[in-house]
Amino acid sequence: MISLDRYRALLREPHVAAAVGASVAGRLPIGMAVLAILLFIQQTDGSFSRAGIASALYVTGVGVAAPFVGRLIDRLGPRPLLYFAACAYPVALGGLIAAVQVALPTAWIAAAAFAAGVVLPPISTCIRALLRRLLREPAHLQAAYSLDSVLMETVFIIGPGVVSVFSALAWPAGAVACTAVLGLFGALVFARSPAVGAWGPQLASSRPARYSALRIRGLRPVLLVTVFFSLGFGLFEVAVTALAARAGVPAAAGLILAVTSVGSAAGALVYGSRTWPAGIAGQYKAALGVMAIGLLALAPIENLYSFGLICVLAGVPMSTVLAAQSLLIAGIAPRAMLAESFTWSSSALLAGVSAGIALGGLMLERMTPAAALFSAGLATAIGLAVAAASVHSADHAGSRGD
Repeated sequence: MISLDRYRALLREPHVAAAVGASVAGRLPIGMAVLAILLFIQQTDGSFSRAGIASALYVTGVGVAAPFVGRLIDRLGPRPLLYFAACAYPVALGGLIAAVQVALPTAWIAAAAFAAGVVLPPISTCIRALLRRLLREPAHLQAAYSLDSVLMETVFIIGPGVVSVFSALAWPAGAVACTAVLGLFGALVFARSPAVGAWGPQLASSRPARYSALRIRGLRPVLLVTVFFSLGFGLFEVAVTALAARAGVPAAAGLILAVTSVGSAAGALVYGSRTWPAGIAGQYKAALGVMAIGLLALAPIENLYSFGLICVLAGVPMSTVLAAQSLLIAGIAPRAMLAESFTWSSSALLAGVSAGIALGGLMLERMTPAAALFSAGLATAIGLAVAAASVHSADHAGSRGD
């Protein structure tokens, strides 16, 4: 079902292969940092609460800073932000390592974690905006965002594996240090790629500096949908962890999440390889519907083997939703506000996932994993209802001449 012809044509486009390749190492910290910080603090001083606070504040820092970083990228170009992050990110994580090892108060550790989140190299935002700038053919843009979703799934498979190696070596600080080095190296390599070098500042914009991307017509409904389906992501992750723990095989949670990611990556590859009916908005809604059905179908299953097998299928639409959403945003946002628009999407995704994890934890104090999975499917279905009522534009993403 997967035709690679479109991907071959995509990678023959000028600068695309170099830019996508350069982005890979710099995005590994996205899949490593939270787990690395959590394990490092917990294994160093034995405090789950301090580890949880630091990890949560790291994610908060990423989400809070993202729209402001995106606006700066739109106005100044990506290179100044990438060079700054390449320097600041290792410093912040190094400060976190030092604060934990010398047993500074929790406030210092939390501040270092928050600062590291704020200065995370914005490579994902840059590559998504850059693809829209490089590509005009809608089919190639669809393949590009599908490939981007596959790479993100790969990051979340490889990243935790790297952290686990350091944990097995009884060197949890090494995982944090490795995350810092990858952030430094990845940001510098990506910043030096030809396409990024050709992306200059757009200080002379027809829109005032205070104009927020949130005022772009059609963007806010997409962000609201994002909150709902990412709430489903968070609930699903907690439910899988709880189901494995209650079965007495807690390590199975990682394997189940990994096979879900494999299904998700395969779904995105299929989506990007072909032309589909109903336009981008229709495809987005269809993927949301299939995702809701998959999550609801998982709710009554308690056998881990059956659950894992069905998770492969339930994961198929997940990255497709993200790829279609990137196409929607690429078609909605003006060229001069692409980066900020994509960062608002990332912030909405982080907010939804964090809320889903928190809500799932509360639910599982009194309910079964089935209830959390049902809630995940319900949240996604609500997102579909919002999309059906309000997401209608950007069916020809990539064709605008702004």
